[in-house]
Amino acid sequence: MKLTDILLIIVNFTGALAVFLFAMKLMSEGLQKAAGSKMRTVLGKMTGNRLNGILTGMGITAAIQSSSATTVMVVGFVNAGLLSLSGAVAVIMGANIGTTVTAWIITLLGLGEGSGYFSLPMLLAAVSSVFLFMKRDKMKSVGQTIIGLSLLLVGMSLLKGAMPDISGYPSMLHGIASLSGYGFWSVLLFVLIGAILTCLAQASAATMAITLLMLHNGWIGLDVAIALVMGENIGTTVTANIAAIVAGTNGKRAARAHLIFNVIGVTLTLIVFHPILLLVQAVFPNNAPMALSLFHTLFNVMNVSIQSWFIPQIVWIVTRMIPEKSENENKEYRLTYISRGPVSTAELNLESAKKEIMLFSKLVLQMYALLPELRRVHNAKELDTLVEEISRYEQLTDQMEMELTKFLTAIGGGNISGHGSERISSMLRITDNLESIGDSIYQISLTRKHKYSDAVHFSDKLNANLTEMNTLVEKALKVMDHNLADYNLANLMAANAAERDINAFRNQLRAEHLEALKHDVYGFEVGNAYSSLYAQYEKLADYVINVSEAIAT
Repeated sequence: MKLTDILLIIVNFTGALAVFLFAMKLMSEGLQKAAGSKMRTVLGKMTGNRLNGILTGMGITAAIQSSSATTVMVVGFVNAGLLSLSGAVAVIMGANIGTTVTAWIITLLGLGEGSGYFSLPMLLAAVSSVFLFMKRDKMKSVGQTIIGLSLLLVGMSLLKGAMPDISGYPSMLHGIASLSGYGFWSVLLFVLIGAILTCLAQASAATMAITLLMLHNGWIGLDVAIALVMGENIGTTVTANIAAIVAGTNGKRAARAHLIFNVIGVTLTLIVFHPILLLVQAVFPNNAPMALSLFHTLFNVMNVSIQSWFIPQIVWIVTRMIPEKSENENKEYRLTYISRGPVSTAELNLESAKKEIMLFSKLVLQMYALLPELRRVHNAKELDTLVEEISRYEQLTDQMEMELTKFLTAIGGGNISGHGSERISSMLRITDNLESIGDSIYQISLTRKHKYSDAVHFSDKLNANLTEMNTLVEKALKVMDHNLADYNLANLMAANAAERDINAFRNQLRAEHLEALKHDVYGFEVGNAYSSLYAQYEKLADYVINVSEAIAT
């Protein structure tokens, strides 16, 4: 074989693989957009029930055609405490079963003689649905899904055409045969090869498609193909572990549990390798790709059936593999609900962003709760310590805004539904106003510090007024926090009522303040500090109502 022939084969194969991967991405994103909100709700409300977790992971992965997407989301949810670690392991197990649907799609639709022609009417139907239902996001998403499926079949057809006929090259056949001639050691070798290829490709669907094609063309035997598939199951866990690098302790544990589950599954299967090989050959004696797809399903179903009874033990292992971080390490900020992995799950990650924003709101409430403490300090050192703590919170809010804005902007620039785009715009406004609330709280603390430094003392009446203003703003913050829990049930009336009470009280304080200045009730320093404080509280409240208004839009 000439060098030019080899280069041509590589170029053709790479191009065909690119079409296949793009089709998988297109189909997965279309499915996410068509059912994304329901998927987010189901996964977001998951409990620790083992069977529910397995069924949920299986259903979501089968629907969105990406086990990596499911496991990356799970890493984020368990990292934040939305899922228990045992519940996360159950979802991950179910995701492994759900991913077997991909192999059946490729085998049943992609390896037939007319698969490329079969995709043409599907492509036309998808384009028609996009044009016929332009104003309906869900129908456009369904159309995108069908386009993705049809392109996937085209990609498989191109891959088949790009695979060279090596029957005329005895040396290549001999090389492959030699690797297969070491019995059980050959099986282990191809398990390793499958894991490495999937790690490099970061797409188990692509390596599965290539394995099926090599088996279909007679390059490898069923035993080698099964070994490659087992390796692919280990290799696909790398995605979640990459996502977990920036996650917290529980997120890392969930990703590690995914790896352990697949390694144990492969080990158990290797023990009964030959009986399983004989079983799938007996079911499909004349169709090796169907036998391989059957094995893939049996492999995952059997592993889940066995290992689901040992979830507590898996949790025990990963807990000891990854111990709790020290208190100082846990103070370092990172996105909690959002897993920044290499998988595109824009629609599904909206729920993660929502939870991250809720965490942001809780942080602001904790920060605000420190303000009343400023009046109770006994000396300048205590005051400085408290203001420094509020300053650290303020820096944290800056970091959270930056990270959330970066994330929301990234997914907003991708392939996302109209509703998802509107929600991202709303979340960006919410994030900006939450950060402004943090700035306002810090400014109030600085005003309090300057008042203390300048030996400015308020009367009981002025202190009582500021305490009442503090209480009114706290009420508004709690309404805001409640509204962020469920956008569909946001109570804008309650938010507006809290804002009106604050404005009315601010107007009352302003009128009383002007009268007090006319009659020299207190001096300039007292009046300046007092008016600055109630004005800052009212400004803070403006940002609070902006959040609820952004939720309602």
